[in-house]
Amino acid sequence: MLADYAVRVEDSRGRRYPEAPHPYRDDFQRDRDRVVHARAFRRLEAKTQVFTRRYSDHFRNRLTHTIEVAQISRTIAAQLGLNSDLVEALALVHDLGHPPFGHAGEKALDAAMRAHGFSFDHNLHALRIVEDFELRYAAFRGLNLTFEVREGIIKHSHDYDAGDYPELAEYLLEERPPLEAQIIDLTDEIAYNTADLDDGCEAHLLTIEQIAESSEIFERSYREVREVYPSAPEKLQFNETLKRVFDCLVSDLIANTRARIAEAGAHSLDAVRRHPERLAAFSAEVERERRQLKNFLYENLYFSAALEGEKEDAERIVGELFAHWMEKPGDLPRTYREKATQEPLPRVICDYIAGMTDPFIYEQCEKYGGE
Repeated sequence: MLADYAVRVEDSRGRRYPEAPHPYRDDFQRDRDRVVHARAFRRLEAKTQVFTRRYSDHFRNRLTHTIEVAQISRTIAAQLGLNSDLVEALALVHDLGHPPFGHAGEKALDAAMRAHGFSFDHNLHALRIVEDFELRYAAFRGLNLTFEVREGIIKHSHDYDAGDYPELAEYLLEERPPLEAQIIDLTDEIAYNTADLDDGCEAHLLTIEQIAESSEIFERSYREVREVYPSAPEKLQFNETLKRVFDCLVSDLIANTRARIAEAGAHSLDAVRRHPERLAAFSAEVERERRQLKNFLYENLYFSAALEGEKEDAERIVGELFAHWMEKPGDLPRTYREKATQEPLPRVICDYIAGMTDPFIYEQCEKYGGE
């Protein structure tokens, strides 16, 4: 049963290239499956989330993170009466445009592009992947996803100005995205905030005491767990605490979004789209605690001295390879050399690097100069 404000597949704006209906899967289910079978989706398994594999192979990568986001998103969608198939498709595709080496790789790639008058945006790159790069069908380029999935790819976490991005005009930039897209950015944060605490402690870069001193939501949950399980091993107390933090964030997002929808009188998809701001949100108090936790992770994990070498290495490799191919485009693979006759060389190099996995970009570094 879908809520009045949910996206209905029968009302989809359709695909860029019309296709006959499938006998037992609707269009959003087909989009989900197309994403799962995409080469770019498989490559997420070898792309960094926070820790590179040279650090350890126990931690989350882009693929496992994506699966966690999909799980959380489907749960929330069901509670809010949203279209779970659309939500799942958007969750699975939301990180498709990330380059290797996590945010360090994205930062370096954007810097290299800006030196040539361009920029790199992982959402817009994901759109390029599903529209152009994936070649699986004889009838069209790309995955030929529905409008709603393509719109969600670019609008789930960012509002683009139509004046700055005329090429995105078809995606209703003056309107809010559907709630199915709005929740993805928030479930993304729930997933990585809790997972990064877990991986950070597992890597011995964070301590339970350190987290409890800096995060109210964690400290409150940890105190409750120790009262209920006083004799449990510390690791299991920590796991139980993370579960409670996770549940607090998910439950608050469901309850507060439901309340905001009711307060706004958003009884239709059109009302959601035309509301002045996004309706999916945490309550003010939980949002404050979420920001506190996020700031803690930035200060103590993402920008920690222990990971600084990895980040510097990643940024150097991306920068050096970009410069190498700008100077010697003949070293690019044949398909990219051909693309460079039709598109600016920096964009072609950016596309090539962004699609690489961590192991492959290390191979390219050794081949074209090494460390």
